Amino acid sequence: MGLGDIIEDTRDFLSEEFEVNRDLILPENSLKDTLDLDSLDYVDLVVLIEENLNIKVTGEDFKEIETFGDFYALIQKKLSL
Repeated sequence: MGLGDIIEDTRDFLSEEFEVNRDLILPENSLKDTLDLDSLDYVDLVVLIEENLNIKVTGEDFKEIETFGDFYALIQKKLSL
């Protein structure tokens, strides 16, 4: 599974879970604003990532995340792709 597949899978589960149009989940868009995340939503996001991608992330990992591109880079790093 390559990064492209992971991005597509991630767009699918994020759009479903957060009820956001999949077409808005673009690398340059804000993760927080697009998904309308509050602090509790970040907990849900961590669980979703662990369940769907089988990787461990923490709230600390999200401190530097601004865009979906940053988010994908984090996933790539965690999966060592």
